[in-house]
Amino acid sequence: MAHLALSRITKSFDRTTVLHGIDLTVEDGEFVVFVGPSGCGKSTLLRTIAGLESPTSGDITIDNQNVNAVSAANRGCAMVFQSYALYPHMTVYDNMAFGLENMGVAKAAVAQKVNAAAQQLRLNDLLQRKPTQLSGGQRQRVAIGRAIVREPKLFLFDEPLSNLDAELRVSMRIELLELHERLQATMIYVTHDQVEAMTMADRIVVMRSGKIEQVGAPLELYNRPANAFVAGFIGSPRMNLVAADVLRSAGGDALLTQLPAHTHTVGLRPEHVLIDDAGALPYAVRHVEQMGASSLLHGTIGDGVAFDVVCTGQTTVHAGQQVRLAAPIDALHCFNADGVRI
Repeated sequence: MAHLALSRITKSFDRTTVLHGIDLTVEDGEFVVFVGPSGCGKSTLLRTIAGLESPTSGDITIDNQNVNAVSAANRGCAMVFQSYALYPHMTVYDNMAFGLENMGVAKAAVAQKVNAAAQQLRLNDLLQRKPTQLSGGQRQRVAIGRAIVREPKLFLFDEPLSNLDAELRVSMRIELLELHERLQATMIYVTHDQVEAMTMADRIVVMRSGKIEQVGAPLELYNRPANAFVAGFIGSPRMNLVAADVLRSAGGDALLTQLPAHTHTVGLRPEHVLIDDAGALPYAVRHVEQMGASSLLHGTIGDGVAFDVVCTGQTTVHAGQQVRLAAPIDALHCFNADGVRI
């Protein structure tokens, strides 16, 4: 396990700054997920922690040791990439053993470590296969096994599941969580998929434009987003964010009178909206997605403002129908003109 501290980390490429004064602490044994839109700097931050990039300024400490000048090979980090990065001409065993052999580890110790990792990852029967003979999920397990055998202080995952199909991603998420529970290791995981972040993280770090917007437990970010960006990013389907003036013109005066002063934008999660004949908001249904356990309605309020509603179970509401919506006051999220939570 490892304790990681980042202090005022910046990173620039030529005249472009991609990380702006990052401060973050990751505790021993935590599973922390960096999430944010493409280009927000999360992979650059991970590579900087790994030593694959050098910070322009700031300090990186692992277990209270400043590692700014320590090479990637000597930081005690193991990185798992999106592309697997396996040697195609080597067997699974040789791929997992390669790093240890390069470090001069005795052959018997290499065999013990590789076989133990293979047992954990259910790769025992695949050790003599080549990567081309494996499925995507099996290849990713080999890449993870290659990291495990090094017994690193810190595991770093850079979108490791993005090349897998939807069903396999779900099963691999569970496998990674079970692996974390067994190893009790410190893990940092980068993804653009906020569902992965919500289901895997002890804490989520939401990033935008090279800055941290909010850090917290998944349900903390879901229930009390610090700003409109986090509110719109965390949750699936995304939160409805509507200007107060639009809500007022759509018939929501009764709601607005109960909200804090200076409310500029109102957020409401689709799953917290109710279809109610006595509701304040007229709603034009444009499209209905019937998913069995729930139904997702796409429609508009006011003058054509997009608004989504999630109904539990199957609904008889259909495209082209006009209904009315109600919203519990305690389900509303209020943000000021700067997008900050009120």
